[in-house]
Amino acid sequence: MPAQLIDGIALSQQLRSEIAQRAAALTAKGKQPGLAVILVGEDPASQVYVRNKVKACGDVGFHSVLEKYDADLSEAALLDRIASLNADPSIHGILVQMPLPKHINPHKVIEAISTTKDVDGYSVLSAGELMTGLTGFRPCTPYGCMKLIESTGIDLRGKHAVVIGRSNTVGKPMGLLLLQANATVTICHSATPDLAYHTRQADVVVAAVGRRNTLTADMVKPGAVVIDVGMNRDDNGKLCGDVDTANVREVASFITPVPGGVGPMTITMLLMNTVEAAERT
Repeated sequence: MPAQLIDGIALSQQLRSEIAQRAAALTAKGKQPGLAVILVGEDPASQVYVRNKVKACGDVGFHSVLEKYDADLSEAALLDRIASLNADPSIHGILVQMPLPKHINPHKVIEAISTTKDVDGYSVLSAGELMTGLTGFRPCTPYGCMKLIESTGIDLRGKHAVVIGRSNTVGKPMGLLLLQANATVTICHSATPDLAYHTRQADVVVAAVGRRNTLTADMVKPGAVVIDVGMNRDDNGKLCGDVDTANVREVASFITPVPGGVGPMTITMLLMNTVEAAERT
């Protein structure tokens, strides 16, 4: 029997309904959740992402501020603007869209954002809080992946989870979140000599390397849950993930589609982090 598709769109809508209710409760008390989004430059993909984030804010009743700057904006000017937003009580989350122009140090920008408003969960302190199990903000994509896994009803305690990829934004925090759920976690990457050896033992596989067909059917344990974080294009220009979905679906029990799986969840978890930031103030 083919694997059941995990509908990220439906789950996202469900969670956004809950977020909207929490936002309405805060607004009734005079504290409407606020998100500031900063875009520097004219990157086409970034413009789409930013537009979607601002729209999502409106959909759940948030106050949003979108600030667009030319690519020649100085690093000092950007840091000054972040400092102003840090001090603005109407703003509970600050997001600076990546990538930034080459003359701006992204690490310096991320660290300039107040840790109470780091709703992307990218700062060193947020990473440290995740490492130590404290209640910091979780990076949005791994946070969304966890919600997708939870929606299957699988109990991760004692399960073997394999994460393919070790990025700071997905792979590493994904591993930590799975550990917090009491899974036994293996993180594989470009230097792993026999990827299939590890994935064939996994009850859960999260593929997040940005290379199509990284995970094929012969690499999957029957009944495994497969989460595909990848965003690639096939030979016909069609959007696809890191997983050979058509064939892996014949082996797995649950699988996320691309598009319609992890993607919708990332912005939803940004909204979740923002409403949580507002609730903490």
